[in-house]
This record gives sequence, structure tokens and C-alpha cells, in this order.
Amino acid sequence: MLRLFNKIRKTGMVTETIAVDSDLQALGIEVKSVINKRFAGSFAIRAVDSGSCNACELEIHALNNAFYDIERFGVHFVASPRHADALLVTGPVSQHMAQAVLDVWEATPEPKWLLAMGDCAVDGGEFAGSYAVMGGIAKILKPDVIIPGCPPTPEVILKAILGLLHNT
Repeated sequence: MLRLFNKIRKTGMVTETIAVDSDLQALGIEVKSVINKRFAGSFAIRAVDSGSCNACELEIHALNNAFYDIERFGVHFVASPRHADALLVTGPVSQHMAQAVLDVWEATPEPKWLLAMGDCAVDGGEFAGSYAVMGGIAKILKPDVIIPGCPPTPEVILKAILGLLHNT
């Protein structure tokens, strides 16, 4: 064990430094200022997977990782629709999830906004035409913002959230 500690002590830090993306930082600062003015410093989003392949969920998780760290800009993902300002739907609306999405929408307090994230949530994407899929979210609810892509990148998602905040 002492050999291992000595090796660590002699080797030192070997990780690379992360270059901060100035465009992302500027976008985040703009998001933070709008959230501070209109939402008292916190904008809560409830994400709902209505039948996707989970690629969009991976991009949502990326927003919360140490590189993007969207929470530092005042955007939080919450577990309950009762705490949410907006609903973010990913994936096509499957027959089994249609009522669940409507229930989550009804449980979200007013004022509320709906974001359709990814091509599947917009028009059914790869799953369109399947017997188990109704289509995009617009078949049951009208989205306020459409975030295109398969899947959209974290930067695109953040820009769409900023667009929603500017238009509210």
C-alpha cells in the first residue's frame, strides 16, 4: 500500500485541464440573467420520456454533467411536475404513454410551457408509422418550443430554453 501512495505522490496530477467554451459561457450567462429577471433565479423543467430510444435523455444528462453544469445558470430538472415551470417531452408519443403525458401536463401548475425535444417528439421520427406510436407530441398537446435534432446537442437545447425564456 505504501508503494502505491508513493507512486501517486511522485506522479502527481495527470488529468488534462478543461478549456472553457466562451460561447457556452456567454449563452449560460444570458440564460441566467433572463431567469433572474423573470423567474426569481430558478427555472424548473420536468423531463418526460414518452417512448424514445433514450438518446435525447443522454443529452439531458450531459446538460447536468460537470462540463455543461446547467444548474449554475438557474435551470433545474425536477422529479415532480408540481414543481415544474416547463415540461420537456422526448420521444414519440406511444399509445401507452399518451395518457401519462396528459396527466403530467395537467399536474404542472400554470403558467407552463411545453418543449418537444428531438425529431421523435416533433413528428414520430424513426418510430413514425409504428402501430404502437401515435406520432409527435403535437398529436395530443401543442408544444411552445420545438428542439430539432436526433438527438439535439446540449448547446441546441440550451439555446432553445433561452428562446423560450425570451418569448415568455
